[in-house]
Amino acid sequence: MGKDTNQTPRILDTEEIFGHERAVIIRHAGESYRLLITKQGKLVLNK
Repeated sequence: MGKDTNQTPRILDTEEIFGHERAVIIRHAGESYRLLITKQGKLVLNK
């Protein structure tokens, strides 16, 4: 999100992000983060 705090955040469904996978790697500020869907259906983000 940018400086405009009145801007509505973009909404993405997990299917758009993961496809048929259970984990994806997200790069942010030169660092890699792993986002995964647990067996219980929860989302976990790890550095």
